Amino acid sequence: MTSAAEQAADRKARRAGWLLSAPALFLLIIAASGPLIIILIYSFLEPGKYGNVEWVFSTDAWVGILYSRDIFDGTYKLADAHLSIFWRSVKLSLYTTLFAFVFGFPTAWFIATRSPRMRTALLFLITIPFWTNLLVRTFAINQIIRNEGVLNTFLLWIGVIDDPIQLIYTDFAVFLGMTYVYLPLMVLPLFAAFDRFDMRLLEAGYDLYASRWQVLRKIVFPVVKPGVIAGSILVFIPSMGAFVTPRILGGGRNMMIGNFIDLQFGAGRNWPLGAALSVTLLVIVAVALAVYVRFANRDNGHG
Repeated sequence: MTSAAEQAADRKARRAGWLLSAPALFLLIIAASGPLIIILIYSFLEPGKYGNVEWVFSTDAWVGILYSRDIFDGTYKLADAHLSIFWRSVKLSLYTTLFAFVFGFPTAWFIATRSPRMRTALLFLITIPFWTNLLVRTFAINQIIRNEGVLNTFLLWIGVIDDPIQLIYTDFAVFLGMTYVYLPLMVLPLFAAFDRFDMRLLEAGYDLYASRWQVLRKIVFPVVKPGVIAGSILVFIPSMGAFVTPRILGGGRNMMIGNFIDLQFGAGRNWPLGAALSVTLLVIVAVALAVYVRFANRDNGHG
């Protein structure tokens, strides 16, 4: 049993720890939780005539996420446009995550199996895009795939096509742009997982007459699974909230949740609906993080 002096010292240490963390906790509450609370409150108010809100309690914004009200008879019907935007956001985010994994997995493996000097140079090349503003990188994709861009000009020049292929302002353009932008976020966690991989496990698998597919599925993938999960979360979350890439490559016709929220706070002048959409997006991201934590804890053997 612990003595009274030890218990008092333990309480004093815990009190000191709380006091030392108090400034950081205060800043976290004010800078992070404060704006979120304001957004949550706004979602239960009525929209003002010229933006802002009127301090009258209402749940219309939350109803408006899934239903739209007819201006003539006041009846509600399913908001197909809203659901289409949500579905497009989830679909393109999942496609982006999947293809980032398809291209990022062999890229990370290739880098991890090079010599130390070559590995450093390749990692340097992977991180170079982060030195450039997201807007500049998105415009670079725009210049490649637009009707008068590099790709269509080249295909017309070699005679493969007679008319430009309409790639810009499509879901494919948004997907391509997000995959290009967020690919390094998949490569880096996978590289970290491959860098700790014991290559002797491959030799053991081949010695036991396992095929390449069996080695990949039974040995490599289970070991690097935490890196796959981390990379998928790092790609999926910013893809869900993407704003610049869908705006430039989608042209406003193929908007995602981020663009729809901006529209409500801007031209739509419906701040409560924008706030409700923001909270909904936060919930989707929180669910994705909860799934990540569950898989990570299961892999570590803790609950």
